[in-house]
Amino acid sequence: MTAPSFVELIIDFRDPDIRAGQQEKLTQSLWRQMGGIPGVDADRVLDPDPPEDSKGASFLWGLLKAKISMDSLKNVFGFLGDRFGDKPIKIKAKFSDGREFELEAHSRVEFQTAEETIQRLSQLK
Repeated sequence: MTAPSFVELIIDFRDPDIRAGQQEKLTQSLWRQMGGIPGVDADRVLDPDPPEDSKGASFLWGLLKAKISMDSLKNVFGFLGDRFGDKPIKIKAKFSDGREFELEAHSRVEFQTAEETIQRLSQLK
């Protein structure tokens, strides 16, 4: 069994202290910025229960999903650490072999530790 070449992440940065409009702008901004990182396929998370009057796709604010090459993982976690610093972020990681786990980071150091943990777990068989 070879190590996975990518990991899928759900990044949860919802903050009840931020107004919906600000959360929406933050989500869109991060989505665009992450999409510019080589080896990252970022997308917004569709709302599974959109309002009846919605005319198109409805997205959940404060959540992003991304398929990330293992080579780009350090760049992504550096990016997240720079953007969020000391704000708590929840991350759900899933490898191509089906293994999943969740973690939470509150600082740049914890984002670095999270990246290192995912790298180590990707090597387990």
